[in-house]
Amino acid sequence: MQQKIADDIDRRILRELQANARITNQELAERVGLSPSPCLRRLRRLEEAGIIRGYGARVDPAAHGWTMAAIATIRLSRQNEDEIVMFEEAVRGWDEVLECHLVTGSRDYVLKVMTGGLDQYERFIKEKIARLKCVASIETSFVMNTIKDQRI
Repeated sequence: MQQKIADDIDRRILRELQANARITNQELAERVGLSPSPCLRRLRRLEEAGIIRGYGARVDPAAHGWTMAAIATIRLSRQNEDEIVMFEEAVRGWDEVLECHLVTGSRDYVLKVMTGGLDQYERFIKEKIARLKCVASIETSFVMNTIKDQRI
């Protein structure tokens, strides 16, 4: 069983690291109200417990040429194991798909897709999603503006 966040100091450590993962331990300790040694022990415990899964850079999608975001909802023709495996394996290989969620309701999956524009999105749909025999329907909403973009 994965360990839970212990207290408010752990939460402050996590919040500071999400804002700037390159912060020094000294600065992190100052911001959360600890001395460096206990701060580092807490940080290592959070890492070892799997609460902190890793560190990475948040890259501007425009740097990849991605200027348009879409939310695509997918319904499979049947929800059997073969079709689920087929769809999920395909999605893992598509760079355009930033997120894929199995959901409840009238749709089976929700995808966050980034492309360089409507023509590229159309190609993505025609050449990738629509070619999967397991896909029964695709519904798309285009993101007009992102109000909040925060990771846990």
